[in-house]
Amino acid sequence: MQQQDTVDRPQKRHHLLMGLGLALFIPLASPRTPPTQGAPVAPPAIVGRWDLTVRSTGGSYPSWLEVELSGNSTLVGRFVGQFGSARPISRVEFKDGAVHFAIPPQWERGTGDLVVEGALDGGTLTGFLTDPAGTRSPFSAVRAPALRHEAPAWGAAVALFNGKDLTGWKATGLNQWIVKDGILTSAKPGSNLISEARFTDFKLHVEFRVPKGGNSGIYLRGRYEVQVEDSKGMELDSHHLGGVYGFLTPNRDAALAPGEWQSCDITLVGRLVTVVLNGVAIIVQQEIPGITGGALDSDEGGPGPLMLQGDHTAIEYRKVVLTSPR
Repeated sequence: MQQQDTVDRPQKRHHLLMGLGLALFIPLASPRTPPTQGAPVAPPAIVGRWDLTVRSTGGSYPSWLEVELSGNSTLVGRFVGQFGSARPISRVEFKDGAVHFAIPPQWERGTGDLVVEGALDGGTLTGFLTDPAGTRSPFSAVRAPALRHEAPAWGAAVALFNGKDLTGWKATGLNQWIVKDGILTSAKPGSNLISEARFTDFKLHVEFRVPKGGNSGIYLRGRYEVQVEDSKGMELDSHHLGGVYGFLTPNRDAALAPGEWQSCDITLVGRLVTVVLNGVAIIVQQEIPGITGGALDSDEGGPGPLMLQGDHTAIEYRKVVLTSPR
């Protein structure tokens, strides 16, 4: 056994060296070559945000559309109708300048889909909107402005509600708003209240009291609703107190109980909004994508009034103070 082991050892060493040599000369796999990338492809012309005006039998009303490219070729989006909140569009068809999409009903009457079909010509989109009840209405749309405004230097604060009467305000219809003991009150559902003055960028301070189950809203420039309602203790949602309806959700619940006086400080510069509810910053420098349901118009590039919603439930306001840029 000792002799056999001596004879075999050189052969084992030879085979081991040969194996190591083969291992050393095995070529390493080359890294995978990335696919050749060409020049960036421009997105379809329909991509972007659009401010719509729909002409119905009862007059015209504003609407809003956003189209985005998802992946390589699928177009998706969001839509805001005459009322309600922004709702998703799972697919937008766009070919040879023609656009088409359909979404289920939200608050509209009827059981069919809401269907939008139109044609893009340069910077203008025109077509027809068919509501869930089957009514077909023409619309026209332009691209929404970016509204990238520089932060201004602020001037002096001005009280828009004088604590005595409705000077500086007008109702949208039959007026139910009254002033009693220095409080602006909508004791029952009725008309909304609109400021006669119009604004672009501003800081707004309001103090309000909501009854149990109460629901109101403050429309900034008459286009973007900050929700006012009894929602203490509820899950965070854009439809609850301090949220920008259907778009921006507060980062915490700062609501007080119904029947308590509450305060809200809102700063709007371009599309960027900050909301401080009862001393707590719940939305900070967030972009409002577009108009919310119930807006007065879709002319986002122009100044607009404040609108206090009075067509839902009773609501009380005791201070409405606004600061404009110098």
